Amino acid sequence: MTEEYPEFLLRLPHGGPSARGRLLTEKGTNGSQKMVVLAGSPARPEVVPSFPLRMPSSHRLREQLREEGVIKETTTWPGRLEVVSDVECNSPSAAAEILLGRSANGWLAWKTADGRPLADFLEQASAGPSRAWLVRDPDATGLAPVDEEWLTEGRVTLAADRLRPGVTPGISKENLRAIVDEDYESTVAYSQRDRLVDEFHAFLSRMRPGDTVCVFPGGKLHVGEITGNAEQATSEDGRSVLRRPVEWSEGYPYDKLPEELQQKLNAGHDLVDLTAVKGILDGLWVSDDELEKAAAESADTSGVAKQAIAARRELDFPQPDEALRKKLNVDRLEWLGEIRDLLWDERQLIFYGPPGTGKTYLAQELAEFLGGGPEQVKLVQFHPSYAYEDFFEGFRPREDPDTREVAFRLTPGPLRELADLARLEGNRHLPHFLIIDEINRANLAKVFGELYFLLEYRNKSVRLTYSGEDFALPRNLFVIGTMNTADRSIALVDAAMRRRFAFVELSPRTEPTQGLLRRWLESEGKDTEPADLLDALNGRIDDPDFKVGPSYLMKPGVYREGGLERTWRTKILPLLEEHHYGEGVNTEKRYGLAALRASVAARSASVADEGGGPGAL
Repeated sequence: MTEEYPEFLLRLPHGGPSARGRLLTEKGTNGSQKMVVLAGSPARPEVVPSFPLRMPSSHRLREQLREEGVIKETTTWPGRLEVVSDVECNSPSAAAEILLGRSANGWLAWKTADGRPLADFLEQASAGPSRAWLVRDPDATGLAPVDEEWLTEGRVTLAADRLRPGVTPGISKENLRAIVDEDYESTVAYSQRDRLVDEFHAFLSRMRPGDTVCVFPGGKLHVGEITGNAEQATSEDGRSVLRRPVEWSEGYPYDKLPEELQQKLNAGHDLVDLTAVKGILDGLWVSDDELEKAAAESADTSGVAKQAIAARRELDFPQPDEALRKKLNVDRLEWLGEIRDLLWDERQLIFYGPPGTGKTYLAQELAEFLGGGPEQVKLVQFHPSYAYEDFFEGFRPREDPDTREVAFRLTPGPLRELADLARLEGNRHLPHFLIIDEINRANLAKVFGELYFLLEYRNKSVRLTYSGEDFALPRNLFVIGTMNTADRSIALVDAAMRRRFAFVELSPRTEPTQGLLRRWLESEGKDTEPADLLDALNGRIDDPDFKVGPSYLMKPGVYREGGLERTWRTKILPLLEEHHYGEGVNTEKRYGLAALRASVAARSASVADEGGGPGAL
């Protein structure tokens, strides 16, 4: 045992007594630095339910020590256990875990008497928030697959076939770039060299003991904790590898993983930063109650348990209620419930129909209701010149605020901005909505680009055209589009787009649009004549795509003196003149107010004669 390091203390939860430990310079078989729990240290009497799955090796060691009587009941601390002889553990985390009965970051949990974490005494450790990583290298040595080699030997490796010996942990990225450019110049393209630099630098200099690391063999995700520094080694077939010691968990089935984590696992790199979903990783195997208790008692300054609780908050839609139905003047509450369920299941929906059927209004109101407010809703309008660079991201001229020089910079569009907002840790349980007005007016394949794929495969990611990043649509991002059928461009929507969206018709032929104006007039206490006139008008229009929606007659100006006549003359008749252009139809005679009023009066008289009463129309 060495006296190089000071004595470290580990306080048990809820203000309990402190255990004592000493860090060794000696390393275990997998390369992690060992730690001794000193005799006389207290231990927690129970273990949390997830402990055997999350940290199986520490759980086995604790059970063995209990059976051997090294950890046993004591009168020194009633209700707790005591370590009666020194126990050598493979890492500071393992030493903490056998005492606490749960997973723990030993680099932060063990502290000196004056409160300094153990991480401060190691070159490659960090007292800051820990990170999470995915490593892929299924044949690092050419001897065995990853699930037989890494998991059984307690390590993770990254292939570095041509990297010269002597590259040390902590190397700067620029120095590493020069080495990679020289060592891989003749064998790897420049784009691949950039990727190698990023991955080698992350493995050597950004990873720290205490970080979470994942591997994904055989359809199961294994989560572990890095327990030591990086080192460069030579495999038996003479190839160079980078490796770190790891304490592994049991496997977690892929099909049971949260969608946001599945997206990250599909990124096509050998090393992927998973810190954005670390809270989800920390919550695997763990119940809500266990997480709550861990958050209350944890000494981990990074708030790991709290991150996991936030990540686990359920995404949900509120159920439409009677107040919303009345506000939207929808005939049936069940119809609103169906729209809610369509959005929940499909995540993309399009309202289509003739002009004036309230498509955009309904999209906005529903999005604000389901999302909890306007802050989660963004609206864009497509047009023929709209492009991918406008919609998602592209290089645009931007002025530097300091130099006033203009240069092209990568600039996010509305979809990228909303996706990044929805992905923030505090927003992941809130639905976010992108409303695309007149979605069929743009070249959709040109606007969506590779995002077409993501609309259907939400648990996958794609490499972006401009930034080169791996991107996936967040699970809490929903898209509502609107289509005007009068311009016939809906016929140009391809099968790929139709497969990715649910289509809901809003037509004056059917509810909830058919009786919308009448319900609105009655709720406002107005004369229902405009509804009678609109019904008569649409009865004379044969083409369903050119029937007139009620929105034209739901504006305040219509109900001022002369407003109805003015609206009919300047909005409705010109629309129908365009529809009948070149056909020689007298739109005034066929669709004018005088003709329609005469028709309504005649029909009312006929109904009255038949005993139907004045309200039978």
